[in-house]
Amino acid sequence: MRREVDPSLNRRKLRIALRRAREGAGLSREEAAGQVDWSVSKLNRIETGTVSVALTDLRALVQLYRLEDPETVSDLENAARNSKGQSWWAPFAGLSAPRFYEYLGFETAASSLRTYHPVVIPGLLHTEEYADALGAPEMPDAVLRRKIVEFRTARQERVFDEETGVDQLHFVVDEAALRRRIGEPDVMRRQLQHLKNMAEHPRVTLQVLPFSAGALLSTQTAFVLLSFKDEEDLIYLEFSQAGSIATRDNFELVANFQDSFEQLRNLAYSGTQALDLIDDAKEAFSAD
Repeated sequence: MRREVDPSLNRRKLRIALRRAREGAGLSREEAAGQVDWSVSKLNRIETGTVSVALTDLRALVQLYRLEDPETVSDLENAARNSKGQSWWAPFAGLSAPRFYEYLGFETAASSLRTYHPVVIPGLLHTEEYADALGAPEMPDAVLRRKIVEFRTARQERVFDEETGVDQLHFVVDEAALRRRIGEPDVMRRQLQHLKNMAEHPRVTLQVLPFSAGALLSTQTAFVLLSFKDEEDLIYLEFSQAGSIATRDNFELVANFQDSFEQLRNLAYSGTQALDLIDDAKEAFSAD
């Protein structure tokens, strides 16, 4: 069954279309807001996709920007009607950094995702056991840990959805993540087998960065790069539970991490070489 489009994706569609229409009309945000008697902050919230768009507000902008194609207007009105309501992650609010929820509004709209983590296996590749064990040292509350696992599973289901998920996913997994014991040895064995299984997914590219690659600036920060068919790349960095960045406006930062991922991709093992390294780590946990 086809998954319903999340309200955040409709807000994103409106955000892109209305910003382009304003620019096409040759208006600044200040000029456009003044002509419809709005505050600049209201228009800014619409153009950043942080709020739903009322039909009356949409029609005011359609008239201002002289959007006359009936099909385009109908499509925007349909998006406005469906831009209201909670996003899929609303039941999991408070479990992660605020910036992460902002990032999630973009994730399943991306055409490709590239990610690297220097310490643990990326969250989109976690088994439920691994995710639970990862949170156990700092979170003794089993009920809360279970909620976080459910959150992670729901995110995975959306990203890997056959119809609405991300088209291409490229993971570079550090050898340190393969060998760092999270939970019991059998948890690690199943997690590593899951990596091998995911390597066969038709939309997944899985590589392993070996210890022999040495110390690189690229390996010091976990990051996710999202690419879109209709927008610039977005970078998400998470330094801690309290500190993270999700931006496409810092062009230099995005470009630096685009280069970093290319460096990692060129140094990381692929194919049989990567799978052999996963098997080696898996065998080490069999000996525990």
